[in-house]
Amino acid sequence: MDADIQSPMKGILFKVLSVVIFVCMSTCIKAAGDDIATGQITFYRSAFAMVPILAFLALRGQVRDAFRTKNLIGHLARGFVGILSMSCGFYGLVHLPLPEAIAIGYAMPLLAVIFAAVFLRETVRLYRWSAVVIGLTGVLIITWPRLTLFKNGEFGSSEALGAAAVLASAALGAMAMVLVRKLVKFERTHTIVLYFSLSASVFSLATLPFGWPAMSWTSFLLLMVAGFCGGVAQILLTESYRHADMSTIAPFEYTSIVLGIAVGYLLFGDMPTGTMLAGTAIVVSAGIFIIFREHQLGLERRGARKHVTPQG
Repeated sequence: MDADIQSPMKGILFKVLSVVIFVCMSTCIKAAGDDIATGQITFYRSAFAMVPILAFLALRGQVRDAFRTKNLIGHLARGFVGILSMSCGFYGLVHLPLPEAIAIGYAMPLLAVIFAAVFLRETVRLYRWSAVVIGLTGVLIITWPRLTLFKNGEFGSSEALGAAAVLASAALGAMAMVLVRKLVKFERTHTIVLYFSLSASVFSLATLPFGWPAMSWTSFLLLMVAGFCGGVAQILLTESYRHADMSTIAPFEYTSIVLGIAVGYLLFGDMPTGTMLAGTAIVVSAGIFIIFREHQLGLERRGARKHVTPQG
């Protein structure tokens, strides 16, 4: 396991690929409409995610092996926290412009850096702490116009509740990342991904008695594609944790904003506001600083190893 963690560039690559596919997933969910129950969305997202996962495992002859686990409780906890995060995120996604939902979601990788230091005891240096603080300031700038629960004298506007839901999703998502980081120490990637989709499907199905509205075939197909994309992206995301510290790869979440703005404008007519762009620029700058700092430290570590004199 230790050898895998010394491959940060591979971890970063997997992370970026997962982000691109997750944006495709979000686009399908938003296009499906805002009259679908959140539990219904999370069920289709989780159930159809098992299609590429099981296909991937079948090609490698690992289906039976994937169900073997040493930590069922850990998988259930990760699934429960993950489904809560998805539910909040999907609620915000259908009530906010796509670029804003993505931009506010940038709080997740920043919070993940904090959680990694607190719960996993990962080393986070002063430079990275400074970047996290600056990045969270950018998230606050993006969110501030929405974070008022009073609008035109009414309590709880859909935009304000949507922004609050995405922030809650970010915090829960960061905690889910911590749980995954613990699981990868003893569990295989395919086991983690399979159990997440399985447990999330079961937890989502529990919302059926609360009412799932009938869907059109278009909405059904969009949610099916969203689930498929989610399964592929989940494999890539989980694998990324094997090759780099979570606090190193987490900031690469911001790469989704370019796709988010383009898709939001072309498909939904969402125009990014000046406040959102300013806040996003701050978050992206913080992420770039972290990348530069990690590159410097990597060079220093390699240089130090070259100058170690063998003992004996």
